[in-house]
Amino acid sequence: MNKIPNRQAICHVLNEHADTDKEIVVLCSDSRGSASLAPFAEAHPEQFVEVGIAEQNLVSISAGMAKAGKKPFAASPACFLSTRSYEQAKVDVAYSDTNVKLIGISGGISYGALGMSHHSAQDFAAMCAIPNMRVYVPSDRHQTKKLIENLLKDEKPAYIRVGRNPVEDIYTEENVPFVMDRATILRDGTDVALIACGEMVRPAMEAAEILQEKGISASVLDMYCLKPLDEEAVIRAASRAKAVITVEEHAPYGGLGSMVSMIIGADCPKRTACMALPDAPVITGTSKEVFDHYGLNKEGIAQKAVELLG
Repeated sequence: MNKIPNRQAICHVLNEHADTDKEIVVLCSDSRGSASLAPFAEAHPEQFVEVGIAEQNLVSISAGMAKAGKKPFAASPACFLSTRSYEQAKVDVAYSDTNVKLIGISGGISYGALGMSHHSAQDFAAMCAIPNMRVYVPSDRHQTKKLIENLLKDEKPAYIRVGRNPVEDIYTEENVPFVMDRATILRDGTDVALIACGEMVRPAMEAAEILQEKGISASVLDMYCLKPLDEEAVIRAASRAKAVITVEEHAPYGGLGSMVSMIIGADCPKRTACMALPDAPVITGTSKEVFDHYGLNKEGIAQKAVELLG
């Protein structure tokens, strides 16, 4: 079982590139430990800025440094970065078109036991609604590495959400099919299309295996790029299937399900189900306990597919 969380993979990539690229700067809001960025601060103290518990300042300072030619990566818990700093993300980063990469750590319900104040079940909707803001949700450490390496090559704003805990690998170090802003097709199928992002990709894959045993053919898409969404991949998968299911660690409004449904409704109408967290404060517990409670696991996804296909 993998023991390296996606946040640690981000630190590794930034540390490696900062050795030769002195324009890379990492900023934290008293979160270097929880963001796994302490090794970066130790290795490159002159390229690290600690702003303290001041998320709005974190984003504005990052935007200012970007205008000065730096390449800032600003890390803070997703629950705070996507709410307290929303105006700064909208105006100082996106509207001003600054080269700031916002890293929302411990996303979704990673802080399970701490409750709604520390959950970020609205960040997809909020960040996707900002013009000029890209939104990414990598599914494992290997894809995270590829994503950060690619983001280092451009100068556009972006929001990246990663969870707190290690997740089981989807890919291997030697085999990470990755194209920027294009969904990864993990499996082809003709009965139901499972479109998932982030930590929901693994249970979607496992659900496809359960469905195969039942004689149901399922395709699986890793939609790590929420914005820009790979519309072509959605239409292609939906066109080949009888039904579509989206799975996300997010509220039921404004996230992956909403966006996919808009595309399907306009271009290839199919029976569609959106699996997500409820429109209510979720129960407290570990990520697994929360996912199991709401059926966001392989059994729940497979059951939803059976019901949808009727």
